Amino acid sequence: MEITVITADTFKTNTWSGGTTTQFFMHPPTANYKELNFDFRLSMATVAVEKSVFTSLPGVSRTLLVLDGEITLQHENQYTKQLSKLDSDIFEGGWKTSSIGKCTDFNLMTTGNTVGTLNARNVTQNENTSYPIQNKRDWVFIYTYSGEVTIDINDKAYTISQSDVLMIRQPIATIMHINAIKDSTLVFSEITTNDKNVNV
Repeated sequence: MEITVITADTFKTNTWSGGTTTQFFMHPPTANYKELNFDFRLSMATVAVEKSVFTSLPGVSRTLLVLDGEITLQHENQYTKQLSKLDSDIFEGGWKTSSIGKCTDFNLMTTGNTVGTLNARNVTQNENTSYPIQNKRDWVFIYTYSGEVTIDINDKAYTISQSDVLMIRQPIATIMHINAIKDSTLVFSEITTNDKNVNV
C-alpha cells in the first residue's frame, strides 16, 4: 500500500467556457486530457456563468458532486436534475449537457472498464470518524475541500490541509480514523482500474 499527500501547489488550473478547472490527478500520468486517453481523472471546476454548456466528452463516464452553490443539469433527451451542496449526478460525457446556476463541483471521469465512486461528508472540529478501505479498490483519494484533518492509517498519521489530496495506491483492507482539526468538508473517491498490472 502506497500513501502520498499531494499538496495544492502542484495542481494545474485551466479555463473552460464556463469557468475554471483544476486537475488533481490523472492516470496514467502519460495520458493527454484532450485526447481522452486516460483511465480516470479527478478535478474540481467552478461554474461562474448562469448558463453553460458542458464540453462533449464521448466515451467518458462522469460523476459530478457539488461542493458549493446549486446547479441544475439538463441532459438533452435524458433527464434534468437539480443539485445542491454535496448532491451528485452520474452521466455520460457524450450526452448533450447544459447547466443553469453557479457552483463549485468535484468531478470524476472514467473510461473503458475503469469505475469509481464519489461521496462527501462534513466533519466538525474535534470530531472523530472512521472510513473503511476495501482491498477490492486500486485507488482511494481523500480531498480536503475546506478545513484540516489528520487521518490515521495503520497507526501512521497524515495531515491534509485545505485543498490537499491524500492518495492511497493498492490499498489493503483497513479502517481509516479521521480527526477534524477544523470544521472540514471531505470528498472520498474509490476507483478500480482496468490496469492489468494492478492486483485487484
